[in-house]
Amino acid sequence: MEEQIKKLKTGTTTVGIVCKDGIVLAAEKKATLGYLVASKDDIKIVEVMPHIGMTQAGSVGDIQALVRYLKAEATLYELRENKRISVNAAASLLANIMYGGRWYPYLVQVILAGVDERGPQLFILHPDGSKLEEKKFFSTGSGSPMAFGVLELLYKDGITIEEAKQIAVKAVKAAVERDIASGGKGIDVAVIDKNGFKLLSQEEVQKILKN
Repeated sequence: MEEQIKKLKTGTTTVGIVCKDGIVLAAEKKATLGYLVASKDDIKIVEVMPHIGMTQAGSVGDIQALVRYLKAEATLYELRENKRISVNAAASLLANIMYGGRWYPYLVQVILAGVDERGPQLFILHPDGSKLEEKKFFSTGSGSPMAFGVLELLYKDGITIEEAKQIAVKAVKAAVERDIASGGKGIDVAVIDKNGFKLLSQEEVQKILKN
């Protein structure tokens, strides 16, 4: 198990920030295969449901499988219960899936976040199936130490989505500049608010970078 967890130290930087009016997720775009750059345009933020998104760090195959499982189970839940799945329930569902494979774990670290009746929520999930709620921000991947430095410096209580987008981009940019395994063609940013999940265009991200 310990050796499998060590494999999680792969090239990625993802960031999640809790705002008073929603959630901001950000990630760089490089996918690595050992010392090979497998992709410079990998999207590491996915929409799980219209009000829930998640970031990926670790094995791409494992995260893709988890997204498929989670989307299917969340859709079945909503059809059965005739109501939208809560962010907490989706996180618990994903934690149970990961816990079920703990002896042959999914080699990922996930930020799952969204907005529902409880407001903005952000959870961190680990290969052993543990689920932790974070009230402010979190970062995963090899570039996370650099990203955390920016987040710790700039985050403040009551932050808005517009302010958080600036901080998230700065945090990922700092990681890209110092972590050799992070990079790619730009930065992805997603916003989740009362209107749902939205992945910003690269033109919108470039405007944020220029500010």
